Amino acid sequence: MKITSKVNDNSLPLSFIKKLVIKFRDERKWKKYHNPKDLAISISIEANELLELFQWLSKKEVLLKCKDPKFKERIEEELADVIIYCLSLADVLKTDISKIVVKKIKKNEEKYPVNKFKGHYYKY
Repeated sequence: MKITSKVNDNSLPLSFIKKLVIKFRDERKWKKYHNPKDLAISISIEANELLELFQWLSKKEVLLKCKDPKFKERIEEELADVIIYCLSLADVLKTDISKIVVKKIKKNEEKYPVNKFKGHYYKY
């Protein structure tokens, strides 16, 4: 799998990204460590590392810091770690990511109809 520097969301399908993650894992013989419990823990750990970048910052400070390329890179690295572990968990569970995301969006559309929740974040 050859990847160029001109990669973006429009140039690579999710299935290719998933294969890339699995290839990386398999080349290192790490599949034995990839079980649902440990992958879920890893997702949580990486999500918390992402959250830690924003700890103690006001909304205004976050917006300013996100303009800093180095800070944005740190956010992107933690976000990538979360996504990588999510893809790994989907692989172990033999889950079709596109299918479950579409299913969940449809469920959320029923749970949060536009006419009741547009512009509001409160729970029903």
